Amino acid sequence: MILTVTLNTALDITYRLPALKPHSTHRVTEVTERPGGKGVNVARVLAELGHEVTVTGFTGGATGRMVQDGLAAVAGLVDALVPVEGRTRRTVALVDERTGDTTQLNEPGPTVTPAEWAAFQEAYEDLLATASAVALCGSLPPGVPVGAYAGLVRAAKAAAVPVLLDTSGEPLRRGVAARPDLIKPNADELAELTGSHDPLRATQDARRRGARAVVASLGTQGLLAATPEGRWRATPPARLDGNPTGAGDSATAGLLSGLVERLPWPLRLTRAVALSAATVLSATAGEFDRGAYEELLGRVAVTQEVSAA
Repeated sequence: MILTVTLNTALDITYRLPALKPHSTHRVTEVTERPGGKGVNVARVLAELGHEVTVTGFTGGATGRMVQDGLAAVAGLVDALVPVEGRTRRTVALVDERTGDTTQLNEPGPTVTPAEWAAFQEAYEDLLATASAVALCGSLPPGVPVGAYAGLVRAAKAAAVPVLLDTSGEPLRRGVAARPDLIKPNADELAELTGSHDPLRATQDARRRGARAVVASLGTQGLLAATPEGRWRATPPARLDGNPTGAGDSATAGLLSGLVERLPWPLRLTRAVALSAATVLSATAGEFDRGAYEELLGRVAVTQEVSAA
């Protein structure tokens, strides 16, 4: 079983508009709602790839019940969310159909009490007993300690469970110091962590700070990996037009599934880039196009990188 942790789960709401104009009234052409948060998105892709996956984190209120109802409809996915008194947040994406641009509005999430945080930690350690790998993903809701991910990384390592960390800012900085097996920042998050805007140097610096392996998401330029086995760059066959919502989470799912299946790094990166690109090409935001994914697997370019001086 693969375990994904989403401390700040969400109900993702997408509004499609003919055009987004400030200070005006809009008629929405389409509304979609689905369970969200980075780890939930990762879990959905893993389940689609055929893996047994368990989702944990927090859920609360009417919004939380809607999230859990949505999770119940996903084959191969087990809901192990921990209840809180507060209400699960909503995220609202406004998609401008004219330009293809997306404007995102993210609520902060419920305030988690010390007792609720302690209950989650106990549940998490129980779940680690049967986990083959764990992904710690996304932002922290109010009330959760900024060093939360560092503690969860240490618990996974104590249980001999490989751990992937995908967050940003101070939670990432503290989490890296706990020595996760893999981190997956984007270029901005990596620069904030290391102070370097050279991705190759920055990935190596992040490894020196504690991460065993670093895979940096470079947007349309694909992925850059620095690992104990070497450094690689993986790129899609061409610049893709579409909705990038969830593309990074699909890449995380590809990396995590490759870790569990013990694939060599070039194949893990190929899968991650193909999944990410197939998500951009999907007609539904945050889903991946299975046909596009299978076609792209043979077209992702992976090259070995020379070490930075």
